[in-house]
Amino acid sequence: MTTEDVGQLDHTDPLAAYRDHFVGAASGLVYFDGNSLGRPLAVTGPRLARFVEEEWGGRLIRGWDERWLDLPQRIGDDLARVVLGAAPGQTTIGDSTTVLLYKLMRAAVAARPGRTEIVLDRDNFPTDRYVADGVARECGLTLRWIEVDPTAGVTPELLAEAVGPQTALVVVSHVAYRSAWLADARELTRIAHEAGALVLWDLCHSAGSVPLTLDDWGVDLAVGCTYKYLNGGPGSPAFCYVAERHLDELTQPIQGWLGSVDPFLMGPSYAPAAGIRRFCSGTPPILGMLALQDMLELVEGAGMDAVRAKSVGLTSHAIDLADDLLAAYGVVVASPRDPELRGGHVTLNHPLMREVTADLWERDVIPDYRDPHGLRIGLSPLSTSYAEVRAGLESVRDSLERMTA
Repeated sequence: MTTEDVGQLDHTDPLAAYRDHFVGAASGLVYFDGNSLGRPLAVTGPRLARFVEEEWGGRLIRGWDERWLDLPQRIGDDLARVVLGAAPGQTTIGDSTTVLLYKLMRAAVAARPGRTEIVLDRDNFPTDRYVADGVARECGLTLRWIEVDPTAGVTPELLAEAVGPQTALVVVSHVAYRSAWLADARELTRIAHEAGALVLWDLCHSAGSVPLTLDDWGVDLAVGCTYKYLNGGPGSPAFCYVAERHLDELTQPIQGWLGSVDPFLMGPSYAPAAGIRRFCSGTPPILGMLALQDMLELVEGAGMDAVRAKSVGLTSHAIDLADDLLAAYGVVVASPRDPELRGGHVTLNHPLMREVTADLWERDVIPDYRDPHGLRIGLSPLSTSYAEVRAGLESVRDSLERMTA
């Protein structure tokens, strides 16, 4: 594909103008790590400044009564509507992904007494595996591992072989962090339910990049972060979804004041609040969730279907360029080539990719590296151009050419 062809792709891209909303997008830096930390929006700085001056500085402690206490659920409902395909009252913002995974895993296994297994795959994100291991040891359960191809992910066939009458909980990433394998959420959820288990979906690599319909899929539980495709900023709080049918059934294990039925009663014993607020624990991280509001407004304007179409276009473009520019150096595409099976990033394998990644960072080309030998290209649809993808992959070629000469 020629430079002229790439220019035409950007010229005809219906979402091209959205790139102007992001800080730094017009610079010469190539950013291939939007699936680890999204660029900030230009409006976010002023929003934060106004909050400091007007709400925090002006209203002070009154802000809790006036707006802040309900903000996790209000932004959660916006997230549910715009991104998650979920009705209101089932999503809240707060804590880290790790803490929310623990809360929901622990609540889920307690809701399936007598069952002894948590099912998950060996290539799931480390945090998911580590938390599941801790919950299993805490509760005297066994981890039942699904062996997967690291260039793919969990299939219905693999899950059907793993679940059974002892399965309490299935934990799956919707988009695999290494390969970008896009799991069949509807079918995997059905298989888990058929076995009598609950299923917890990790949405970290799909929320804001792949359209989700959690209610329609029959999802029980989900957790995701907000600093990748949702551009909430470094360490911005995660979100959790609990289907309405489970809200009165599940008891979360970290009983804090805000999740109690009357936080300001300060009573001698804990009683959980009704609804999704029972999954809150401590004081909400208000500053950390403000930037998320800006991105939700932008995504709602673009529409998740259009975001997904751009994502497919970018990742397909990256794979075509990898074939044209990098295959001669032995680079292998380690992500699904079928866009129906692929999320928002592409992984390219070569024995020198760790060294290539370090070299690229020195030249303002920013991918990330994942073992074994994987250079991962995260393409955030609203802030990435087709020309940026080409420039970055040409730089990968140049690095390999120098290193293999």
